[in-house]
Amino acid sequence: MFKKFVFPPWLKKARDGLEIIILPLGIFQLIPTIFFPNTFDVLILAVFIIIYFAFLKKLF
Repeated sequence: MFKKFVFPPWLKKARDGLEIIILPLGIFQLIPTIFFPNTFDVLILAVFIIIYFAFLKKLF
């Protein structure tokens, strides 16, 4: 299959690193959000969840 966009190697490495680190960051963000919820923490947690599911679906 022909890929329309080819990413540079440094961007592929950054994407792979983010894919590895996003789950621990989400779990780390979930703990304070459960005990002391505020709007900012909930938004950050939502962004982490969206990014995690995007990696699961291979959208990046």
